[in-house]
Amino acid sequence: MKVLVINAGSSSLKFQLIDMDNEAVIAKGICEEIGGKSGFKFKVPGREDYKLAVSLPTHAEAFKIVLDTLVDEKLGVIKSVDEIGAVGHRVVHGGERVCGSVLVTDEVKAIVEECSDLAPLHNPANLKGIIECEKIMNVPQVAVFDTSFHQTMPDYVYTYAIPYEYYEKYKIRRYGFHGTSHRYVSGRAIDLLGKPADECNIVTCHLGNGASFAAVKGGKCFDTSMGVTPLEGIMMGTRCGNIDPAIIPYLMRKGELATADDIDKMMNKKSGMLGVSQKTSDNQEIGKLAEAGDERANLIEKMYSHQITKFVGSYIASMGGADAIVFTGGIGENAGHYRTEVCKNLAFMGVKIDEAKNKIRGEEIEISTPDSSIKVYIIPTNEELAIARDTLEIVKNLNK
Repeated sequence: MKVLVINAGSSSLKFQLIDMDNEAVIAKGICEEIGGKSGFKFKVPGREDYKLAVSLPTHAEAFKIVLDTLVDEKLGVIKSVDEIGAVGHRVVHGGERVCGSVLVTDEVKAIVEECSDLAPLHNPANLKGIIECEKIMNVPQVAVFDTSFHQTMPDYVYTYAIPYEYYEKYKIRRYGFHGTSHRYVSGRAIDLLGKPADECNIVTCHLGNGASFAAVKGGKCFDTSMGVTPLEGIMMGTRCGNIDPAIIPYLMRKGELATADDIDKMMNKKSGMLGVSQKTSDNQEIGKLAEAGDERANLIEKMYSHQITKFVGSYIASMGGADAIVFTGGIGENAGHYRTEVCKNLAFMGVKIDEAKNKIRGEEIEISTPDSSIKVYIIPTNEELAIARDTLEIVKNLNK
């Protein structure tokens, strides 16, 4: 079966067509800046990339150009849309009502809409992707939620110490994100450890422009760093991560912030690496600046290493030990100096890495030494494949 994986953002639509017989990517691409000066990129393994400046006023036009290109006489990779057996959609927030990947129904669409208050930038766009797909394709649609992997957290982990009525009325609690990535890489780590899942404790570090951690205890999520939104946790490209909440009313009294939108913009768009450097949110650029002696860039790298260490160390402690630490995401897979610093900080636990192996970028590899107390892996994430696998499994069960 061929599965089309869709990730609809507020102004973008990413896609991959995967042949599930061998799990090979047939084609992938992205529609960018939907509603603005749109661009379309289409990639097929072994071919030159195809790029097009095109008008895409809405997600409907974006989805149409994806399907049209997949079957195009010159550019296409399939003869008919009928060759696609199912569509898997990435959906960010499923609240408490969704604990796994599910077949899209009217009830599921209602849940996605209900959770839009919790993920206003993502869920409405995810829902648009589902609706537009339904209009054109008469195949099973599957929703794979970022939050579902974290639904195994116990109540004493996900409950915030604020008036309990806010949980009862508004469901304000820890949800966590990047769940599909954490599930995929922790699953690969379990395979590499060669032990039963319920005997494995793993800390997964998804480090990119957005970043989060998960404590995977006995193969299930026990804790995660992001909260009711993706703002909580470590500092990120433009997000502040954990700060003293009293900073906000203090800045409001000083006249720096006036509205809820001001607060949201400051913490989500103007903080993190961008906020500290005042130059860039790109970690690669931060690295270049640090090498050139930029003081703020060096400060950011020290902050980042320190914060990673705090999360990894606390998760190891909360699980009563760990079998493996996994680094994934654009930074996690490629920025070896962070892995070096974190593992040095954890040397007192017996964590040791092979620096020659640590220089490898973007490949699955164990970088710990044979005598390390905890295995350390680089495992490139593959959220699209995880979505496609869930989609295939659900469709197979439908046909039984």
